[in-house]
Amino acid sequence: MWDKVQETVSYIKEKFNFSPEYGIILGSGLGGFTEEIVIEYVLPYDEIPNFPVSTVQGHKGALVFGTIGTKNVVAMQGRFHYYEGYSMKEVTFPVRVMKYLGVEKLIVSNASGGVNSTYKVGSIVIIKDHINFMPEHPLRGKNDERFGPRFVNMSLPYSVEMMAKAKAIAKEFNIEIHDGIYLGLQGPTFETLAEYRMVKNLGADCVGMSTVPEVIVARHMDLETFGVSIITDMGDEESILSISHDEVLEAAKGAEPHLRKLVKELITRD
Repeated sequence: MWDKVQETVSYIKEKFNFSPEYGIILGSGLGGFTEEIVIEYVLPYDEIPNFPVSTVQGHKGALVFGTIGTKNVVAMQGRFHYYEGYSMKEVTFPVRVMKYLGVEKLIVSNASGGVNSTYKVGSIVIIKDHINFMPEHPLRGKNDERFGPRFVNMSLPYSVEMMAKAKAIAKEFNIEIHDGIYLGLQGPTFETLAEYRMVKNLGADCVGMSTVPEVIVARHMDLETFGVSIITDMGDEESILSISHDEVLEAAKGAEPHLRKLVKELITRD
């Protein structure tokens, strides 16, 4: 893994003399955030050594390098999922590459199903904690101390400072936000009503098929991490009987302008 990461980092650095401070992973329907970036370079995944290629509608498949304000950023326009058939090490490989390109802070976004009754379709939720219910762990196997320790302290997986800043920004711009606990499941099926009830009983507020592995690996390498979710369906009978991926993308698109403003201000004010 170490050699593959270094090979990929070397390839990118040889192409671009660019050191990003922020890494951004754009979830379903959120690829339009790249419009906030003054783009300097775009590198398709299929040109990058050792990189997987996204197979999901709404995930374009490129690394976008540029600036937001005075900050250098790299954005993943499309992420990888365990349900696509990739191993967890492949799913999280780009996070390791970001670290060695120079990234110090990671922002992760996703679309999720809500079980908290105060949420509605289109709600923006700052992830304050997560529950890992995925069947594979990205750190399973021999640990390479060059990346991080064998046992990672996950008591504060998401940056308290970044959460506080985001809440202050949301208040300033009158953006309605919530905070909550995200539960990660394998997918790719949407949850049954019984599974939604399980998610709620376990103490989570929303559920999705991503984010958790990337955050674990980010914390393994001591990256400061901020997570945010757009609620694209509610875990009730009325909502889930009609849910489809196209509807998820449409719901995410509706909330995207507010999320774009929130993330842009979070970066520029750092």
